[in-house]
Amino acid sequence: MNNAQHKSLWSDLRGVSFEQGYLDAGGIRTRYLAAGDGEKPLLILIHGTGGHAEAYSRNLAAHARHFRTYSIDLVGHGWSDKPSTSYEIADYARHVIDVIKALGYEKAHISGESLGGWVAAWIARYHPEWVDRLVLNTAGGWTAYPEVMERIRSLTMEAVTDPTPERIRSRLEFLMYRNTDVNDDLVETRRAIYAQPGYADIMKRILCLQEIETRKRNMFSAEDSQKITAPTLVIWTSHDPTATSEEGKKIAQSIPGARFELMTECGHWPQFEDSETFNRIHLDFLRTP
Repeated sequence: MNNAQHKSLWSDLRGVSFEQGYLDAGGIRTRYLAAGDGEKPLLILIHGTGGHAEAYSRNLAAHARHFRTYSIDLVGHGWSDKPSTSYEIADYARHVIDVIKALGYEKAHISGESLGGWVAAWIARYHPEWVDRLVLNTAGGWTAYPEVMERIRSLTMEAVTDPTPERIRSRLEFLMYRNTDVNDDLVETRRAIYAQPGYADIMKRILCLQEIETRKRNMFSAEDSQKITAPTLVIWTSHDPTATSEEGKKIAQSIPGARFELMTECGHWPQFEDSETFNRIHLDFLRTP
C-alpha cells in the first residue's frame, strides 16, 4: 500500500485562514491570495514571468502571523486582467502601486521573485515613498544572457501554445533544482491559466523583456542601484538557472547596505522549494528593527 501523501496547493494552505479575491487596481481587475490581520503592516509578494499567486502558497501561513500578506497575480498574469499594454517594468510597477492604493495603505514591504523582484526594485528606485522594505529573490533586472532569455521564451511559448501537462511541467521544471518539487497540482493550476482563450497572444507581449533591446532599456545601471534607499535583502540560490550566486552577490553589493543570503539546493523558486529556510530568512529581515 502506498502511503505517500498527495502534494497539493491546498495542503500548503491548510495551516492558514486565507481568502482568494479580486480588487480594482487602477482599472485592472486583480486577483489575490491574502492572509493576516488587516491591522498589521502590508506585505506584497510578487511572482515571476508567466507566474501567479500560488508561487507563494507555502509562505502565506508563516507571514500572516506578522503581516497583512497579499500574493497577487500581476497584470497580464494568472486570473488578473490582461490588457494589450506594453508589459514593461514601469507598467508592472504602476499596477503594484495601484494595488497598494486600493488596499488603503501608504506603503508596503515588497518582496518579488524573478520578474517580481525586478518590479519591486523599480518601485524602490523610482517611487521609494511606497516601499518600506525590499526583498529581491533571484531577481531579474541586472543581467541579460541571450541563451537564458531564449530558453525562457521558448519553454513559455510552447506551454501557452499547447498547454499539455507535459509542456507545463517542463516550464515549471526549469524553475526548480529538483524535478520532484513540481507536483501535479501545481501543473494543473498553471495549465488552467495558460489555457485561457487568447493567452498565447498576451504571453507574446509579456515576453518582450526576453528581447535584448527591450530588456536593456528596463535594466538597472550601477547608478540606479545606488539610488535604492529602502532596506534591502537579496536572496539567491546555489542552482539558479538565470544567474550565478556570484552575480546575486554583486547585486547586493551594488545596493547601499543590502544584505545577501544564499540558499542551497534550490533553483529559481526558493520560496517554494525550501519554504522553511526561506520563511526564516525572510521574516528575520522583515521583522528586524
